[in-house]
Amino acid sequence: MNFTKQIKEVKEMDIRDVWAARKRISPIINKTPIIHSSILSEKIGRNVYLKLENVHEVGAFKVRGAANKILSLSEEEKRRGVATFSTGNHGMAVAYIAKKIGIDAVVCISNRVPKAKVDSLKRLGAQIEIVGDSQDDAGVRCYQLEKEQGLTVIEPFDDPHVIAGQGTIGLELLEDLPHLTDVIVPLSGGGLLSGIGLALKSNDKNLRVTGVSMEKSAVMYESLKAGKPVVLDESETLADSLLGGIGLDNLYTFNMVQKYMDNVLLIPEDEIAYSMAYMMDKHRIIMEGAAATGIAAVLGKRIPHHEGDVAIIISGQNVDLSILQTLIQKYTFENKGN
Repeated sequence: MNFTKQIKEVKEMDIRDVWAARKRISPIINKTPIIHSSILSEKIGRNVYLKLENVHEVGAFKVRGAANKILSLSEEEKRRGVATFSTGNHGMAVAYIAKKIGIDAVVCISNRVPKAKVDSLKRLGAQIEIVGDSQDDAGVRCYQLEKEQGLTVIEPFDDPHVIAGQGTIGLELLEDLPHLTDVIVPLSGGGLLSGIGLALKSNDKNLRVTGVSMEKSAVMYESLKAGKPVVLDESETLADSLLGGIGLDNLYTFNMVQKYMDNVLLIPEDEIAYSMAYMMDKHRIIMEGAAATGIAAVLGKRIPHHEGDVAIIISGQNVDLSILQTLIQKYTFENKGN
């Protein structure tokens, strides 16, 4: 199922959009830390750094793009309220920013969204509508609300303000890692990779950007193979934040991912699970499956051995405790030399 956006003028984005986003969101969005991982560095013989986007108040990077988009709205648009569709993290980000500035928000989600994220949405005070079995189904309802109630749709990824907001991560990487050569970015709809790729390659076109996704229902990957946006059924995965279509009428991210991504890796479910457990054990970091795809790329030694530093975007930490308990019981690392 696909939904129809209002026709918009598509403008070429440039680095000035990212700098404008940084200025706009800086009063409410904090710069996130970067930490060195000695154990991951030893695995591949290169310095590996973790960009901790999981430390935002909503537990995910999505708050950057949501803030930039919502703060760019007119006062009349803010008065009418906003709506969004999401696999969870973007919905939480929109709800958080809306609550922070005192406007109404409706979040449309599918019944696949994990309980932990639904509970967080409720705590943030958003009106929740659960619709269908996919993000695309939720998107249909979201655009109905736009027509019926005049709400402004805050898209999860395919919007220049959202992309620019996520791109502020790239500016922080450039500031903190002068010897950076490779960045590993979770890939779904492409807003995160598009923004980071724009920021990095506007500074140095030789910086390498690798997208990582799960093996099943990797819609952007399959779309790139097909040469156009495609629709896939969603599958069960630990990387649930990476589910969802890219929209058959995609305006920005499909082309930007084509332009800025140097390589893409698909990670099996067992490696995602192992990486989540590994990081809990070795770094005491909780991360959701989407974030663990980047860790798996390093643990599986899928990143080429080049000179320079590697940064992994730890995109979020919103995962059900029941899943973590299962992983802790399944994997032990004592006395195994891992």
